[in-house]
Formats: sequence, C-alpha cells, structure tokens
Amino acid sequence: MCEVFISADPQSYDARTRSVRLHGVVTSIRLENLFWQVLEEIAQRDGMVVVQLIERLYDELVAARGEVGNFASFLRVSALRYEALLAQGRIPADNTVAIRSLDAKAVLHELPQGWGRPLPEQRPAADVQTPARVRTLHVAARRHA
Repeated sequence: MCEVFISADPQSYDARTRSVRLHGVVTSIRLENLFWQVLEEIAQRDGMVVVQLIERLYDELVAARGEVGNFASFLRVSALRYEALLAQGRIPADNTVAIRSLDAKAVLHELPQGWGRPLPEQRPAADVQTPARVRTLHVAARRHA
C-alpha cells in the first residue's frame, strides 16, 4: 500500500515560498511544489498566471466569507478539490476548458459529506458551535487521535 505514496518524487513535497502582492501588500506563501504545480494548471486553464489566480481566490474568499483565515491551507485544499473533482469527472480533463466556463452548481451538486458546507441560512441548528458543543467536538477528536 505505502509504495503508492512513498514512491513520490521527493521534490514534489519540498516546500517553496513565493512572494505575492495582494492589492499592494506583499506576502509570502509557502506550499509544497506539487500544490504549486496544480495551482499553475488551474491558472493556465483560465489564461492566468498563479499570482493572478491567488489574488482572485483571495478576493472571492473575502467576498464570500468575509475573512481569509489560513490562506495557505485554503490553497492546498483548493488544489486537492480540483484534483478530486477531475478524478470524479466533475471537471473535464481537457485543460483547454476554462474553470470559469463551468456551471459551478452542476460541478458541486451532491458533493460527498465534508466537501462543502451549507450556506448559513441552510445550516441545521445542530451545527451551531456553542461552547459546550465545541468542547464535545474537541474531546471526541482527542479520543480518535
């Protein structure tokens, strides 16, 4: 089993830091090379360079959520989602098809549990993170660790 994973080229998991300018502010993002390669592919599909893609993702994330949080982790998850959606055939393998040309609702229809979160008005009341619920989740997580 492990051969599938340990045979990866060590350069693919070497981390590289890039400086990017987001609306005039210079920041550094550190990702493993494989994530940079996937982000480059996504950017190329839409006629952009990686820095343009990163700025667009940042802007859309702020517009949708009002905050960014851990942006490097968001970029890693974005790359993984892209690869998984490709593997599931939800995104065409043809790299000439721009991501922006796809119907997002169709691509995201009936995602597996944990792949997306409902919009706030659709979230069941049980998902509200009260302090007691947060403590319960932390205890459960420690039990499974």
